[in-house]
Amino acid sequence: MSVIRLSTAYLAPVQYYSKLTAFDEIHIEIHEHYMKQTYRNRCQIATSNGIQTLTVPVEKPATPKCLTRDIRISEHGSWRHVHWQALVSAYHASPFFEYYADDFLPFYQKPYAFLLDYNAALQTMICRLLEIQPNITYTDHYEPEVANDFRYAITPRHPLPDASFTPRPYYQVFREKHGFIPNLSIVDLLFNMGPEALFFIAP
Repeated sequence: MSVIRLSTAYLAPVQYYSKLTAFDEIHIEIHEHYMKQTYRNRCQIATSNGIQTLTVPVEKPATPKCLTRDIRISEHGSWRHVHWQALVSAYHASPFFEYYADDFLPFYQKPYAFLLDYNAALQTMICRLLEIQPNITYTDHYEPEVANDFRYAITPRHPLPDASFTPRPYYQVFREKHGFIPNLSIVDLLFNMGPEALFFIAP
């Protein structure tokens, strides 16, 4: 049985979701010390101006070694409104945005206290849309070394090589302007390809 260790992630990239279909068991790490500037609280989408990063603001922990499971979302800057408007602006012309908009909109209306809960709820909904049922569990302690460890490999800054993932080009709204941009948030794949998205993440 194949097992992988992943971090939690906000609207994770295509590479992340490819792991959910490739492994029998998915262990999401929640006992690590929280790391900033990662997909744990940010995603990347394609806009008319190129890549845009959307970041979920989090409250400053009382200790620098706060566990990921204890990270709270901040309501600073009306971020939910900002993120939703960014998604609408980037994807309103995509083939499937209107088809999925009602699934995503509630996540930008209802507040969540903890980042982990928010990411998990989004991930469950996205897996339903993709029609995949990964076997996901959450860690009960931290292990520094595990097999198939992608907790720190799938990252927007300096990602580690991954021989098992080769981005498959698909239609993107701004492809003629920017060329194909690989490994964006899973929403880019969903809004552009709809039910065919699964073919681009399946092994």
